[in-house]
This record gives sequence, structure tokens and C-alpha cells, in this order.
Amino acid sequence: MERAREHEGERGDFAEPSAPAGAALELRVHGVGGTTPEEMLGDPRTVRITGDETAAVYRRADDADAERRPGDHRDEPVPEAYVWCNLTSGNAARALWLLLLPFMVANLAHWMRPTAIGRRRTVRLYGVIIRLVGLSLTVLLVAAACEVALDLVAWQCAGTRACAERHTWLGFLSPAVSGHGWWNRPGRRLALASLMPTALTCLLWYLSHRTWSAYESQQPISRDPGPDDDSHRAPLGRPGFWYGRRLVARLRAAHTAAGFLTVTAALGGSAARYDRRHGSVQLEVLGWLLHLVFLAGAAIVLWVVCRRGRSENRLDKDLDRALVRWLPAGALALLVLTMVYAAWSRPGWHSSGRLPGDAAFGALTLTQGVLVIALGVVARVLYRTHPDTRTAMRGQAGPAVALLACALGGVMSGGVAQRVADWLDGTGNTLAGPSALLTWQASTIPPLLLVLLVLAGRLARRTWLLRRAETAAVEAEYPGEPRDTARTLRIAHTRAMAAFTDRAPLVVAVTSAMTLLLGAVALAGAFATGDTPEGAARESPPFVRAAAETCQGLGSWLIGIGFLLFVTWGRRAYKDASARRTIGILWDVGTFWPRAAHPFAPPCYAERAVPDLTWRMATWTSSTGGRLVLSGHSQGSVLAAAAARQLGPSVRRRVALLTYGSPLERLYGRWFPAYFGPAALSSLHREVDCWRNLYRLTDPIGGPIRLPGDCGPQVDHPPLKDPLAYGRTPEHPLPAPILGHGDYQADPAFAEERERLLARLRPGLPAPREANTSSAPGAAPGGRAQGSSGRSSG
Repeated sequence: MERAREHEGERGDFAEPSAPAGAALELRVHGVGGTTPEEMLGDPRTVRITGDETAAVYRRADDADAERRPGDHRDEPVPEAYVWCNLTSGNAARALWLLLLPFMVANLAHWMRPTAIGRRRTVRLYGVIIRLVGLSLTVLLVAAACEVALDLVAWQCAGTRACAERHTWLGFLSPAVSGHGWWNRPGRRLALASLMPTALTCLLWYLSHRTWSAYESQQPISRDPGPDDDSHRAPLGRPGFWYGRRLVARLRAAHTAAGFLTVTAALGGSAARYDRRHGSVQLEVLGWLLHLVFLAGAAIVLWVVCRRGRSENRLDKDLDRALVRWLPAGALALLVLTMVYAAWSRPGWHSSGRLPGDAAFGALTLTQGVLVIALGVVARVLYRTHPDTRTAMRGQAGPAVALLACALGGVMSGGVAQRVADWLDGTGNTLAGPSALLTWQASTIPPLLLVLLVLAGRLARRTWLLRRAETAAVEAEYPGEPRDTARTLRIAHTRAMAAFTDRAPLVVAVTSAMTLLLGAVALAGAFATGDTPEGAARESPPFVRAAAETCQGLGSWLIGIGFLLFVTWGRRAYKDASARRTIGILWDVGTFWPRAAHPFAPPCYAERAVPDLTWRMATWTSSTGGRLVLSGHSQGSVLAAAAARQLGPSVRRRVALLTYGSPLERLYGRWFPAYFGPAALSSLHREVDCWRNLYRLTDPIGGPIRLPGDCGPQVDHPPLKDPLAYGRTPEHPLPAPILGHGDYQADPAFAEERERLLARLRPGLPAPREANTSSAPGAAPGGRAQGSSGRSSG
């Protein structure tokens, strides 16, 4: 706090700028969902001055050559709009990112670690565990593809006469239909079917490599931290934070190799098991050799994943080219050899029942559970070094989200396997179906939904009580107005629903705890009985048997309906630009962070957007000597804050920050405390020239920054009134809308605060002192505004 006050004393309260005189710039950054440059600049004639179709900076046509006419912009800044929406919601292929949802969720868990002081090894252990969780998700996805292609299609359906006759495209694989065709041997059928999970792995590699070239390879400004640079203490300010090229390339190689090795294990394990019992000595020895090479490859993959994390203190431009090239190639070569081995003639080998290897899903689920529990212990140790009551779930948000990623991956895998099994078998009951564990996992969905329904009822009651409390507050904020009960209730209800965002930690905590408990029950039931819940409960009392049958049947239907909705949504998004825009909004939040835990996650758009903004601000101040206002709405405010941290101290002191509808503290500060916690936001406030933040009580996303001490009122404007007018007035003859998260520019306080920030940037003109903020437009009466008596400087 002492440093903050000294910093304020050095630069004064809206004092005259000491930097060289020059034209001012207002750089505007939009929020989630995106917008057009015409809307951002308020002019139908705009031109792109730098950038491409994906992300670019625009100006009004009249300001295109503003640098050549500095005298024309001494009173007003040059407005620019940075449009980045195509980074997340551009072409139709982005709809396929829905399939990568579990990977994205696991990657989020990496960045949710608590703030830690002096725990470098523990922080590194946290990252290693998360990367292992991400690796297990890749293995799970490819194993599910093997379950569908190798077990259900090639082993069960092609080996069953009724199923093969029903699906004529499988006739050439069936010994009962094709007679003695070359492909009807079990090993050859499995080798052919293994091409499908192999192709899936290749597709994931291609998508990751393509986005890696477009996103991770965007180089930030190269700079050496000076003596007054606190980048080593502010993670977002480290030179290499937004440049994860080397790590993603290493992880991509390891995960690709893991995918190929998973197919190798599913294919070669069945053939080797038969050879150890009935095969020749030569084939048995070959099987053991392939098995040893497989173990060596798995060990190398684990070493690559655990050995190296992110390099943030410098721009790491090196690439482990030999590793990146030869690790996937070696795993693919082993897979090809295993295909040849499995396709070797074994006259006595016939398929029946399920493909051996059900225990693999159980081992994978158990491994994920152990990793999540270990992650929870590490997160607890980190949280105790620097406890903060505002941190979501007392530091357990990362483990909880990692568990949900594993559960989501299991549900998607089980849904695909169950739907394919039902499609192949129809109503004939001729197939054994997918792994029993997948059926147990699907059966846990109804109990989980029941618990969530009870939680929803409790939250609805709390929302109703909050609405009653807000009703009195709304009436107090609009004194002298004729009472309109419906209008008052609508405003109070909007505020109460907006406060629901603050209860998200409770929802995540309950969901993750129940998921862990039900997952343990499913794993124990599958291991103990080796049968489905319905089969395991045949000899149980009628109530238990009925409950097991209901959960299994209802779970199968629910997972099927969910999978169909998932596919339908993805298909609609592929064809419909509006639906694609909705998906883009989800990715705006989920893909802000770099791919530190999973290389197949949707790409991080901030690794393009943050360097873009940093380069633009640095080049402007360097070429003109002027200052700038960085204006960000919603997610744009997060990008603005991250870009400001990447600037050098001398440039950062020329930046005025204006945020509105900002989730910087409400969402990012609570869920990602190590990067947007109180210490990080306070450091940013000290380093920029000034900072003002606007928010509304009706906004479900934006909120106050809540800096401690005197810094809070300096940054946070009192909550803006929403709606601007309760009833009809001469200024608002028609009912004023409840704006919530949008259209902050409609509030007079926005123009006033913007003008105060811009006044600092006008060369040669001292800016006015700030009046008491309790009389500022939009201030809430009755002491409800945070910091209503503080100064408005920053």
C-alpha cells in the first residue's frame, strides 16, 4: 500500500502528463461474441490499417493518416478498434472444436492453481500432474475409438452372423457371410479396423499442428526486463508467457505417440494373448518383443510429458526437432509392425464375447482418480502458503475442474460406444456390448442429475430471497418515482440472477464431489461384478434391482440423447453462422489460456491477440511519443490487462486503462488467483498511468475490481444505474431498458469517465481534478456503491 501511495504521489491526481507531447490514441477492444468495426467506431466508413482477416486494427476512414496530421488530433484522440472475434468464431470448421471440450476443460485446470509464495517445486508438481491428466484424456479418447472400431465393429458384429447380415457393408469381414475370405480372420479384421483410431490420432495431430502454426507461432515483443521491471513477480508480464511454441510442440509429439501406442496396445494385446495360450513359439516371442518396445515407447512419452513445463521468463525459440519428429514416427512404425503381427495367420483364432481388455478402462479411470486426488493435495499445500477467502473453492477449483474434464471425457466416450452398440445390435441382443465400466458410468448420470436438481431448488430459493432484498434496494435508488411493482420486480430479479455467477463455486464443488463419489462406486461395481448394474443386481432385493434397472436404462437414454444433441448442435453450428457465433462465445472464455496441459485443446486466441495489442501500443508510443487509452469491454478487458502487463514499464506508464463489464476480479481473480489475484491486479494498477472500472449490479459477468485499501475507490466507479430511468421522463419518454452486460456507452457516466482519462492525454492541457465520486452519475444512494467517497484517479 505504501508503494501505491508513493506512486500516486509521484504522478499526481490527474496531473499534467510529463511525457513528450503527441497525438493521443484510444484503442478499443470488444468483448465476447465480437462486433463490427463500424459499431465500435460509430462510423460506417472504416479502413483496416494493420492485421488480416482473422484479427485486425481498424480506424475511421477520415483518421486513416492521423500520424501525418498530428495537429488535427490535439483535442481528440485517434479512435482505433481491435477486432479479434474471428479468432474464435470464424469459419465453419470451428464447430468441430466441440469434440475437444474435455481437453479444453483440463487445460483450464492448469491455470486455476492457487497463488503460491516460495513453492516453485510444488508449483511444478501441480503442472506435471495436470499434464498427466491431459495425457490420460488423449488415451481415453483413442481407447474409446478402439472400443468402437476394434471391439464392437470388427470383433463382435463382424464375428456374429446376425449382426453381419444386418449390416451388409461388414459382410467381407464376417466368416459366416463371406465364407473363407482373407479378411475374415480376427487378427486381420482388427488390423483393418485399427485404421480408424489411427486416422483419428492423425487428425488430432494435424489440427494441433495447423493451429500451432497460426497461434503459438505469433512472436511477442522481445524485450529484456530492466531493473524497474517486475515481470519476474507478475506472471502475465513475463516475456515468454504468451509464447508456448516449444511446449505445445513437445506435448503434441507425446500425445500423438500416446495415441498410436494406445491403438498398438488394443491391437497387439489381443493377438499376443492368444499366442501365449495357443500360438507358435515364434509368434509368442515376436509378441513379447513388440510388448517390450511398447513399454519403452510409453516410458519415453511419460518422460517427455513430465520432463519440461512452460518457459515463461524468456522467449524460448528453440524446438526439439528430433523429438518432435521421431517420437510420433517411431510410435507409428511400431503400430505398423503390430498390424502385420496381428494379421498373421492363426487358423484356430475365433472371436466371441467382448474383446479382451475390459480392465484397461478400469485402470485408466483409477489412474485419473488417483491423479485428481493428488492434485487436490498439492493445491491445498499451495493455498495454505497464501490463503485468500476470495479464491474459488479455497484453492480446489483446479482439481475439481480436472475431475469434471475426466468425467466429461468418460461420458462422451461411453455415449459414443453405447450408441454405436445399439445401432449395430438393434433390438436383437446378439452382441455383448461395450465395456461394463462404460455402462456403470452411464448409470451414474441419473443420481447425479437428481442431486443437481436438489441443488437447483436450493439456489432458486436463495435467488428468490435475494430478489426480495433487492426489491427494497431498487425502491431506494429511485426516490420520488411512482411505484410500478412489475418494473421493480423485474429489476430486482435481474440483479438476483446476475448474482448467481458468484455461486458458481458451489455448483462446481457439489458436481465434482458427487462425480468423484459416483465414479468410485461405478469403478468398484464394475471390478467386483464384471457385469452391468442390471446384471449385478439380479439376485438383489426388488427395490435394489428396480433402482439398478432404472439407472442403467435411463442413463443409457440420457447419454444417447446428450450425444445426439451434441452432434446436432455441432452440425447446426457448422452450417449456421449465428449458432457458430454462440459456440465462439463459449470459446472466448474457455480458450483464453495457452495450451499448457493438452496440445489437442482448442487453440489459445490470446497468444495472437495479446501480442497484437502489445505491438500496436508499443509502436504507437514509439513513433508518436503520445499516450493512449486502452478501452476494453468484458473479455476485451482481460485481453487489455494482459497486454498492458506485457509492455515495458516506460510504455506502461503512458497507458490509461478503462474497463467496463469486466470479469477481471469476479471470474478471473477468483478462479485464476495466481494470475489475476489481488497482488496481480494491484501491481497492474501501480504500473499503468490510471485505471477506471465501470460495472452494474445487473451485470452477470462484470463486477468491481476490489483492490484493497485506497486503491479500490480509485479504480472502481460506483455501480451504474440500470435502468437509467425508472419510469418515463423527458430524457427517456419510452421505458429505459435494463442493459445488464451490454451497451455501457449508453450511460452518461461512461462518457464522463472516458473524458477524464482522455484529458490526461491532451498535450499542454492540465486535466481537471476529480470531484467526490459520491455525486457522480450512476452512483447508488444509501451507501451501496463501493468506494463512493474515494478519488477517481488511478
